Amino acid sequence: MDRTDPEGAIAAAAQRCSNWSRWGDDDVLGTLNFLDEAKRREGAALVRRGASFSLAQRFAADGPQKGWRRRTNPIHTMLDTGLDAERGQGFPHGLGGADDVVFMPLQASTQWDGLGHIFDHGIAWNGRRAGDVVTSEGDRVTGIETASGRIAGRGVLLDVGRVIGDDGELPDGFAITTGHLEATIAAHGATARVGRGDLLLVRTGRLARARREGWGDYAGGPAPGLSFTTADWLHRTEIAAIATDTWGFEVRPNEFDDAFQPLHQVAIPHIGLFLGEMWDLDALAADCAADGTYEFWLTADPLPVTGAVGAPVAPIAVK
Repeated sequence: MDRTDPEGAIAAAAQRCSNWSRWGDDDVLGTLNFLDEAKRREGAALVRRGASFSLAQRFAADGPQKGWRRRTNPIHTMLDTGLDAERGQGFPHGLGGADDVVFMPLQASTQWDGLGHIFDHGIAWNGRRAGDVVTSEGDRVTGIETASGRIAGRGVLLDVGRVIGDDGELPDGFAITTGHLEATIAAHGATARVGRGDLLLVRTGRLARARREGWGDYAGGPAPGLSFTTADWLHRTEIAAIATDTWGFEVRPNEFDDAFQPLHQVAIPHIGLFLGEMWDLDALAADCAADGTYEFWLTADPLPVTGAVGAPVAPIAVK
């Protein structure tokens, strides 16, 4: 890979990995097409113990965001409180209640990137003009609501941090290659096989470090992540979606001398791949290491905000 030629590398990978028209010119689901009813039955059959794990970070005012591109942490405000109820709210028979409101960017914490989130030279998923897809009114074609009710099936955890890293963590700037992914699958065994329709989770350990040391540059700063060179693997395996415990999914700083999120530029508009970021994988990873089972039932429906290009999610893994 020539670090000095991101334009050429991105264009070549986009051509090799393109899924345009694979499911028809009108498709809005991309790789979620791989996640069918049979795959959901396979995932549901993995529930044996009934142990459940939340994979969501909290949506809190003291979260990781630092204001990059106007991304802030959630602001939660009460509209009615218990004190209001004590003083009377005008309801009959002594009824009282509390109510609240939240303001936040839709990618403030644990979330999915939708297919309208990233473009390549003004082109969106499936070869559409970006301006025809996302307007001031939102994503009129591939809004995140189109994925509603679909992201549930067989989940697989690849704990690359534990297998490849030191003390369960990868250092910032560590590029996870296809070789690292395959080595992790081999280390985990048969339950970590990865294939069509799977929901893949990749743990780097970056969130664990933020828990110890504070948020720092967790949102937008250096981090371990997937190498640009994994684009072909992501395409070839035919996974339905992938999520990591980092802010940006791919390695940061990126691997080219002058590039910003080049793997996004191939994965979303060309592969049609749903990307999850800032997932909390630590408790699940500890359990997988303890019982040696790295597959599970995973449900991760995005909040169906009409026209959104990304959305919060509260994923749950059940083993």
